[in-house]
Amino acid sequence: MDVLSLVALVAVSAVIAGAARLTPVPAPLLLVAAGLAASYVPGVPDYTLDPHVVLPLVLPPLLHTAALDSSYLDLRANIRPVALLSVGYVLFATLAVGWLAHLMVPDLPLTAALVLGAVIAPPDAVAATAIARRLGLPGRITTILQGESLVNDATAITAYKVALAAAVGEGVSWAGGIGEFALAALGGIGVGLVLMVPIHWLRRWLREPLLQNTLSLLIPFVAYAAAERVHASGVLAVVVVALYLGHRSWQVDFATRLQEEAVWKMVAFVLETSVFALIGLQLPHVVRELGTYGTGEAALYAAGVFAAVVVVRFVWVFPATYLPRALSRRVREREPAVDRTAPVIVGWAGMRGVVSLAIAFSIPVSTAGEAFPARNLVLFLTFTTVIGTLVVQGLTLPPLLRALKLPGRDTQAETLAEAQAQSEASRAAEERLEQLLTDEHNALPQPLADRLRTVLERRRNAVWERLGAANPVTGESADDTYRRLAREMIEAEREVFVRLRDERRIDDEMMRTLLRRLDLEEAAAYREAADG
Repeated sequence: MDVLSLVALVAVSAVIAGAARLTPVPAPLLLVAAGLAASYVPGVPDYTLDPHVVLPLVLPPLLHTAALDSSYLDLRANIRPVALLSVGYVLFATLAVGWLAHLMVPDLPLTAALVLGAVIAPPDAVAATAIARRLGLPGRITTILQGESLVNDATAITAYKVALAAAVGEGVSWAGGIGEFALAALGGIGVGLVLMVPIHWLRRWLREPLLQNTLSLLIPFVAYAAAERVHASGVLAVVVVALYLGHRSWQVDFATRLQEEAVWKMVAFVLETSVFALIGLQLPHVVRELGTYGTGEAALYAAGVFAAVVVVRFVWVFPATYLPRALSRRVREREPAVDRTAPVIVGWAGMRGVVSLAIAFSIPVSTAGEAFPARNLVLFLTFTTVIGTLVVQGLTLPPLLRALKLPGRDTQAETLAEAQAQSEASRAAEERLEQLLTDEHNALPQPLADRLRTVLERRRNAVWERLGAANPVTGESADDTYRRLAREMIEAEREVFVRLRDERRIDDEMMRTLLRRLDLEEAAAYREAADG
């Protein structure tokens, strides 16, 4: 693939993702559909998914951003359901889907069917996060789905390696498979635990935001490569490091946090949009490789495997949800009651993604001089399962949520909790300010000291004002109006600075310095508006 083709893929994917925000269709689904449509347009380059690029270069940063946005405390509180899905379900799906595929497809050996089961077992981290965020799923369900998608790739990749070894006749025993899984899991977690503290210390020691963010971009690749070098799970190493850094991000300089958030949002956007478009673009390659299997015959098998994937997930989710609560009083006491809709949502939200395709493309063409059994069919069934789950489940999840009549977010309660937290923090800040002002080293003219108190008071009142009555003319709260007027004032100042530069009364360097100050103020106002 040449540079122009790669640039075209990123650019077109970004445009489609931007257009998706104007429609009720989630961006991942629109991107996949666009990729499918574009795959047969004359002149479109042949975008072949390379597992040697996706797994070490695309997967780590996507997992890193997802883990940074996750809550370590929430994941720890939900460790049991997360583990049952990310480990238990993936292993169960590998065996169950593999066995069902072996029964459905006459010429598919059981070992090759288990490879297929491992490949399509893990739901996709990007799809789960994107859909959950877009649909506004309840907090606990979102945490469980995100936690599952962060860890399940490690389970699936290890299960795939074991199944592949059995398929190529390397004589893997149950004990050997369990040992390899334990090595990958414990090794990946161990590598993450070893790296996370020194990396965090280095981030704090560097001080310079540009250096800190350069390090931030390297972290997921370093963690992944270090774990893979010792034959451990790179996925788990990346997740462990990112969860630790996200949990302690408040200890890093504010300028670093602002830059880092912007950088990772851009990286995640580019990778996510390109990956989903790339999934759809694989259609010609997959169909072309079908070989002796007819299209109708392969489509019938695809429908059967897709149905097996959907059914097997529900077969696991419902017992995994209710049995532990029925058998253990400790679980009932420690975890909140399960709403009847939760297992339905979790069961239906198992969209597959690019990791499954990347693993499938990594299946060797031949082993020991013989062709891998039914490799082309396994690749086709993986592709159709990924597309089927993204399109069918992705499109039907919103109406399913409406039919289940899930309660929406209690914004009033959230705002009240935010206001109480801000009030408590403001009292502490006020006490600290008065202590500082009593020291002669901190002497300030009275107007400047009053300005600090005014800023503190406005920050304390801003959240409470959102709970108050809205302006009858504009529908805005007093705080909304304040922020809007502040941005209008900043825009007026910005126009003056540009005019003074054009009149040569200040030079470009001074204009950029002045504009940067305004940009920081406007960014603060924008973030307040977005948070509100």
